Amino acid sequence: MFAKRILDLAISIPLLILLIPLWVLIFIWIKADSPGPAVFCQSRVGVKGTIFTIYKFRTMVKNADLVMKEKIELLKKNGEFDPATFIFQEKDDPRITNSGRFLRKTSLDELPQLLNIINGTMSIVGPRPEVPEITEQYTQEQCVRLDMPPGVTGLAQVNGRSELTLSQTLEYDIEYVKKWNFWLDIKILFKTVKVVFSGKAAY
Repeated sequence: MFAKRILDLAISIPLLILLIPLWVLIFIWIKADSPGPAVFCQSRVGVKGTIFTIYKFRTMVKNADLVMKEKIELLKKNGEFDPATFIFQEKDDPRITNSGRFLRKTSLDELPQLLNIINGTMSIVGPRPEVPEITEQYTQEQCVRLDMPPGVTGLAQVNGRSELTLSQTLEYDIEYVKKWNFWLDIKILFKTVKVVFSGKAAY
């Protein structure tokens, strides 16, 4: 885990410095494209169930996360929420802005999470951090995914990304936690580069 933390800092700090000009351009584009803040902040569940604030470039219309929360709560109320088949990111989601589609396709919307990596709330590789409304539904077995720091990329992200259901993502995340070692992180990092450049299943 010490080596994992060193790798996180060795990659994230130089990247943050080098990409500052790109951050500025993206910030301006988002502000010009639609009303609302350029950076999206949201509460997520981290290692051992701790709550932290995740940072992303905004890719949806303002208050889009509230629309999703309301949708989940309505499904729960009606007894129709099924984690096994629920998909958060639909291909033609009308909430996604023009700039957002490009940022998601290229994964540039994740850049602000370099700050999360530096402050220790996230790692480069790990299970994607989930919203509290979903982790509250976890079984004891699924809670295993909270034993590792959440990551910007992970086993699920290199094996289907947005096309996976919540249940499939959980299976990959649990597999990652149970099989984790330093070299698995390295392998996932190389696969991530290939997946990002292909743009496949990113929306």
